[in-house]
Amino acid sequence: MMPAARIALLGEVCDINPRLPKSHDLQEDSEVGFVPMAAVNETSGTIEQRLTRRFAEVKKGYTPFAEDDVLFAKITPCMENGKAAIARGLAGGRGFGSTEFHVLRAKESVLPEWLYYFVRQQRFRREARRSFTGTAGQQRVPAAFMAGAAILVPALAEQRRMVDVLSCAEGIVRLRREARKKTEQLILAIHADMFGDATANPKSWPVATLGDVLERIDSGKSPRCHDRPKAPDEWGVLRLSALKHAAYNESDHKTLPDKEVPDARCEVRRGDLLLSRKNTLELVGTPAYVWDTQGRILLPDLIFRLCLRPESGVHPLYLWALLTAPAIRRRLRLMASGTAASMLNISKERLRTLPIMVAPHAHQQAFAEHATALHSISLQQQAALANAEATFEALLARIFRP
Repeated sequence: MMPAARIALLGEVCDINPRLPKSHDLQEDSEVGFVPMAAVNETSGTIEQRLTRRFAEVKKGYTPFAEDDVLFAKITPCMENGKAAIARGLAGGRGFGSTEFHVLRAKESVLPEWLYYFVRQQRFRREARRSFTGTAGQQRVPAAFMAGAAILVPALAEQRRMVDVLSCAEGIVRLRREARKKTEQLILAIHADMFGDATANPKSWPVATLGDVLERIDSGKSPRCHDRPKAPDEWGVLRLSALKHAAYNESDHKTLPDKEVPDARCEVRRGDLLLSRKNTLELVGTPAYVWDTQGRILLPDLIFRLCLRPESGVHPLYLWALLTAPAIRRRLRLMASGTAASMLNISKERLRTLPIMVAPHAHQQAFAEHATALHSISLQQQAALANAEATFEALLARIFRP
């Protein structure tokens, strides 16, 4: 007969932020794994970049961990976004990473996977958020909250069985996500096939500057907002992170306070072509096409809206895909001022000088029709993905319910 599950404190079943043992046997030149915060994918819950460093480079100023330890981001917004992963495949079985990770090392009563799925729950992360300490923008989950969190601990055999179930459900989510990603990539692949390299212009089409084809470049405002999603009758302001990987995520916004009067000129509309004017080196100049909007969403001052001249002969979907092309993205980065250590910025004046090839309108229209059809498929895939994610989250909640 299998022993009944018990409720324990997280600090009882794992070591939280264990120190590097004195008897670690690491030499100055020993290779160890290295995991910066950016290496952890918040969506998949995996370490995407397998980096190594010499022990001498990381022994001070970084968080130590070992093979099979669970890494959990403690700082906002990484924690809310779900940045957590099991450290595996570490060089020499040892790793070092961001000081913004909490490290959970399983004791004999729990599996590392059990801890991983526990901290991946939305319910756990909501509770963790309520425990935040620190100032705005630098708030963190304290170690005391982690140690005092209640966790269900069934027998190891039952943990393995339920981990297998969760792994299968998470695998379905991953497949749904990959299918949608491939559809979105196909849109850009069709553009590359129809028009060729965006800077080489192999078909010798006319070249114009962005300023030649734009009527104007709008920018919004960034008042102090409530850090929560808006109600249907409220107004929201996009976060900069709403533009990522050439996609528009309207749910990534803050709420405009009642005392602030919304400027209707800054409202995001269906068919808008947006561009991130200020961001990191990777994301500065990121374009996004607004396929649809629920309304009452405003532009911040860090996002441009590119408004085409009606007589320009340039379709917004064609221009969106063109601005997404790797060669154009490199040019946009070169236009940005500032340093990689801070946020880079593209001015309206520099942006207007960007050269673009202008394909025949019939070709652009044909591409837009392909893109629209594939976007329709992507919406169906998104619905299937949402169902899979909801199923996975429901399983997590049911399995870890005390």
